[in-house]
Parts: sequence; structure tokens; C-alpha cells
Amino acid sequence: MMRRTLENRNAQTKQLQTAVSNVEKHFGELCQIFAAYVRKTARLRDKADLLVNEINAYAATETPHLKLGLMNFADEFAKLQDYRQAEVERLEAKVVEPLKTYGTIVKMKRDDLKATLTARNREAKQLTQLERTRQRNPSDRHVINFEEFSMKRNIRNLYSLC
Repeated sequence: MMRRTLENRNAQTKQLQTAVSNVEKHFGELCQIFAAYVRKTARLRDKADLLVNEINAYAATETPHLKLGLMNFADEFAKLQDYRQAEVERLEAKVVEPLKTYGTIVKMKRDDLKATLTARNREAKQLTQLERTRQRNPSDRHVINFEEFSMKRNIRNLYSLC
């Protein structure tokens, strides 16, 4: 019975470790790729702004009809870049920043998992020690009861910390 419980705990711990590692790996990659996408979109917006300035400079040297057409084109193109700027800001705020917070969350979960593993190993060690005491001195109920009480108290303390 106790052995099956320990095996279940080991399986759950292994599953949690795998999940934390997966999240750590994939969310880090996602964050880097989204950040690169945002930077490239911002650079594209900057280049488009330079293009608008150059079109306006060229329009200043042309005839009134062509000047009007070029300035209207530059104005519409600048409006498109305003949308691109909004896209950059939205991606930063709604995608990249939340993904960055997962880094700290994953680190905290990894630390929690490590603490739980340490506690579980300590519990298994105490259980082994109790079994050894039972096998060596089956008639010494005082020592066995004391170790059982001590183990239960330690387990209770460990679970109250988690």
C-alpha cells in the first residue's frame, strides 16, 4: 500500500517535472520569437516613416498636380504606419510582456517542485528508518511509537509548508 503511494507520487513528480521543463523551453522560445517579430515590425514601421519623409521631400519639388497626389499618397501611407505602431504596442503589451512573466512563474514552480522532492525524499528516508527499527526491535513499542509520532509530525510540518 505504502509502496504504491510512493510510486504514484514518483509518477506525478516526474509528470510535473516534464511539464515545467516543457513550459520553460517552449514559452522561452515563444517569447524570443514574438519579441523578434515585434522588433522587425517596428523596424519596418521606421523604414516606412523614412519612405514617407522622402516622398514628401520629392513632392515639394514637383508640379502642383503631382505634388498633391504624392502628398495624399504619403499621408495615407503614414496612416498605415500608425496602424503598424498600434500593432507593435499591442503585441508588446498583450503578448510579449505576459510571456515574460511566465519565466519567473516557471522558476518559482521549479523551486516549489525541488522543495517538494526534498521533503518527499526526507519522508521516504524516515519511513525506511522506521521499517528498519520495526524489523530490528519488533517488541520495543516505545521506540517504534516515538519514531512513528516523529515521522507523522514531520510530515504534517512539511505539508503545512507546501
